[in-house]
Amino acid sequence: MSVTTIANRYARALADVITERGEMNEVVAELNDFASMMTGHGQLRDVFASPVLSTERKRAVLNELLAKLQLRPTSNNFLRLLLDNSRLHNLDQMLKALARELDARTNVVSAEIITARAISQQEETMLADKLKAATGKQVRLQFRTDPDIIGGVVTRIGSVVYDGSIKTQLAQMKQRLMNA
Repeated sequence: MSVTTIANRYARALADVITERGEMNEVVAELNDFASMMTGHGQLRDVFASPVLSTERKRAVLNELLAKLQLRPTSNNFLRLLLDNSRLHNLDQMLKALARELDARTNVVSAEIITARAISQQEETMLADKLKAATGKQVRLQFRTDPDIIGGVVTRIGSVVYDGSIKTQLAQMKQRLMNA
């Protein structure tokens, strides 16, 4: 079974628990902080991924960390479950799957907006409103600039790309002229 499939199963189960308990934001933040700590300390991640170290030793390390971090019981239990099932080193994939699951449950979609220059707050709001109307969902926008697109906007929602850039329009015009 692939890591993605396993991550999706854990994410659905955790989403059920944190939604029912009303701990969504807190648990997600705690788990993201824990994942960042593991990313920042490669040796820690290696300890949890190591097939050589016993589960008892790994559990001792995790328990020591959890005692210092003082996380919610739900976060502690989830991290211990991952450790017991030899999945703690896959926490990043679990959190990505959890974010997708929670977005689906809360009717949120992420959109990446690429522009040639930074845009104003008013333009950001207008784009958010148009994308909300087009998708029928709340839209979480991530902006970045790329001067190579010359002008216009490129929007990516999932695997769908809406390319309204000047660069693409010029390339299409060139292609049409070459075929004429």
